[in-house]
Amino acid sequence: MPATPAPRRTLAVLAVLPLLALAACGYGSQAKENTGQAIAGAPKVDGLDSVKIGYFGNLTHATALVGMREGLFQKELGGTEIKPSIFNAGPSEIEALNSGSLDIGWIGPSPAINGYLKSNGKNLRIISGSASGGVKLVVNPEKIKSLKDVKGKKIATPQLGNTQDVALLNWISEQGWKVDAESGQGDVSVVRTDNKITPDAYKSGSIDGAWVPEPTASKLVAEGAKVLLDEADLWPDKKFVITNVIVSQSFLKEHPKAVEAVLRASVKTNEWIRANPEKAKAAANAQLKTDTGKALPADVIDPAWRSIQVTDDPLAATLKTEAQHAVEAGLLEKPDLTGIYDLAPLNKVLKGEGKDEVDDAGLGTTS
Repeated sequence: MPATPAPRRTLAVLAVLPLLALAACGYGSQAKENTGQAIAGAPKVDGLDSVKIGYFGNLTHATALVGMREGLFQKELGGTEIKPSIFNAGPSEIEALNSGSLDIGWIGPSPAINGYLKSNGKNLRIISGSASGGVKLVVNPEKIKSLKDVKGKKIATPQLGNTQDVALLNWISEQGWKVDAESGQGDVSVVRTDNKITPDAYKSGSIDGAWVPEPTASKLVAEGAKVLLDEADLWPDKKFVITNVIVSQSFLKEHPKAVEAVLRASVKTNEWIRANPEKAKAAANAQLKTDTGKALPADVIDPAWRSIQVTDDPLAATLKTEAQHAVEAGLLEKPDLTGIYDLAPLNKVLKGEGKDEVDDAGLGTTS
């Protein structure tokens, strides 16, 4: 059942949310496209010539990076060609999905929520989890030696209203401090700074620290910053969603076997990553070099990789909590997210692989 239309303020705020995918990478808004190659002689899934798959050139999209590099997605799709697009920002991926130029994509929780609400629940579903963790508060150790020292300091987040921005605002509130969410002014100065320039802002002294995702956090540590807090420590079982898999509702309805094939590949890729962490890290970095033209140095990728966990579980309860934090910060009217998940295809795959099914926290589709 589609979600009821969000209030006008909700959409107005969501329209300016930078979205987690942008926060996680932040290098523009254009998609880089390339083409995979179908397995010669293999049958086509659902009779499709191709499936258009999108993801980011970012470690939090490790499942897609490794699965593409190791050929695990193409193996499941057989004679159906993969047409991948590498995106640099959440809005462009959502636009591609809405226009039909993308079928399935890896993306963060904020753009998934945004895309769902702006279409009144008609254009996408979250069909799987992909990654948890990989977000840290890193600071200048000469200026900030303890959590209480954050008060009065300048802390960067990727952009107003994105997932890390909301997390910092929520943490500040839990300390009993006050900050105006819109301006970022108060007991802590929240400085919205694009990830691509955050390391330079840190080096220049214009910020004292940052609440950011990987690999930006590890890039700052390489510049002399110190990890003061790992956001995972604030969540039950140290798990929270940072990357989901989404699909257009029309593609899900018309090509369920192709969706299952991609999900099966995702599940098998995550299993391979967990069993072969060093090989997987190398594969992810090699695919990053292919997709972005630049691999990450060891002093960045090693700590960043350790802090990210791949997962089939979308950790739906944490998405609900993240949305509630945005409401409490005054950045979002209470949204109706009922129907944002359809985990039936994933649970079918998990059952077939002998794995436990996952839960949608009451936000699943009823149709």
